[in-house]
Amino acid sequence: MSETRRVALVTGASSGIGAATVRSLAAAGFEVVAAARRVERCEAVAEEVGGRALRLDVADPDSVAELADAVPEVSVLINNAGGALGLEPVGEGDEEKWRQMYETNVLGVMRVTKALLPALEESGNGHIVVIGSVAGMEVYPGGGGYTAAKHAANAVTRTLRLELLGKPIRVSEVAPGMVETEFSLVRFEGDQEKADTVYEGTTPLSAEDVADAIAYIGTRAPHVDVDYVSIKPTHQATARDVHRD
Repeated sequence: MSETRRVALVTGASSGIGAATVRSLAAAGFEVVAAARRVERCEAVAEEVGGRALRLDVADPDSVAELADAVPEVSVLINNAGGALGLEPVGEGDEEKWRQMYETNVLGVMRVTKALLPALEESGNGHIVVIGSVAGMEVYPGGGGYTAAKHAANAVTRTLRLELLGKPIRVSEVAPGMVETEFSLVRFEGDQEKADTVYEGTTPLSAEDVADAIAYIGTRAPHVDVDYVSIKPTHQATARDVHRD
């Protein structure tokens, strides 16, 4: 790979943090690949920044394999695809929702990382960034499925850090708190009113706030590994403790 050409691939790049990260990394000088199931949205974002768009379903091994074939050179992988489904207590848990959350937030990270690991090492300056959550360190009522998945994603990230020690690959996790994106709309199955109540009386983070942190981490010198960053709005102290005006 050319010393001046660094390719960054962002999963879940069709909206929210993923789309904002495509823009922030492109502005930082990366050649960016935007990947997600909603490839038409990725195409729009990629066109803005002169990048590429690819269809990717992280829950589908064949889709991940096709992605790896389409991107033979990559330096930075942003594992952003994921999300929450529902807010039921464990005693009323929806098994299918839990399965989907584990597929995207955990197995998806494993699949894409595994598929791109040879190229990341070959680059000589690889970097894996996992977009976790405050839910990867904390729990809250109704969040059992999501917090379990994000705790697992955190464990995978820390394990990678150990397993790749001595190789030219950095490993980082960015763990946001409340970010006003499609996250809550997806969690509540398109119920805009419910989604809006999550952010009432607060000033939440924007997708761009998180993307700025990702770009900072991705542009450090090769000997600097920012292992873990937790970023929350000033109105939020923990997953449960939120000040509302």
